Amino acid sequence: MTDTSPPASERITTRLLLVRHGESVATVERRVAGRRTCAGLSPLGYEQAARLADRFAAGHEPDVDALWSSPLPRAMQTAEALDKVLELGISVDDELEEHRPGDADGLRFDDIVARWGQPPTDGVVYEPYLPGGESLAAFQFRIGNAVHALVRAHLGRCVLVACHGGVIDTVFRQFLGLPPRNGVDLWTLNTSITEFAATHDAARSPSRWRLVRYDDAAHLAGLPPETPPAVAPAAEP
Repeated sequence: MTDTSPPASERITTRLLLVRHGESVATVERRVAGRRTCAGLSPLGYEQAARLADRFAAGHEPDVDALWSSPLPRAMQTAEALDKVLELGISVDDELEEHRPGDADGLRFDDIVARWGQPPTDGVVYEPYLPGGESLAAFQFRIGNAVHALVRAHLGRCVLVACHGGVIDTVFRQFLGLPPRNGVDLWTLNTSITEFAATHDAARSPSRWRLVRYDDAAHLAGLPPETPPAVAPAAEP
């Protein structure tokens, strides 16, 4: 009997590198910083980003085909340090922004808890914890759509995304089929590399991903883990 089935389609590998931004000014000041108040990287954050760029310059990382970034300054400045080596130009996607804080943008962590209590820790949250902000469900839906579109636009290529801890947490959960929220917290280090890869039919988006590495921050050896917190004023009334 003659085999009339169509030939198997070409198999390709799509690779996604997720880099958390360097330490931010907001982290040192113990504040939440969204689009309105993000002041970019701290001096240590710039050094972390420079170390990461040196790591790519050494030629031991995958060849990157496209460089993307969240619009927030701390992510953009991290991408700019990388692009001095990669020389690809930076594409910005507003949908890759960190969890949107609404009325809490710029407030200290302690003040947020004093006003609105501790954030919920159990179950999928469909209502925003912060007034004017984004629910966990809406945030994860936004990131899932954005990353799917990005991958679809770069099938068979290696894409590096300068983004945020919350973004990496969401991609980690969605790619590995984990619950949107459970008893596991991911504490992703600044400028660490998280890498996923998928080998798939050229005509289709990946449906199964492989975690290659998580939180790879070997380039930070010898640097202090963080900048000592800034002396904060008394809590706002």
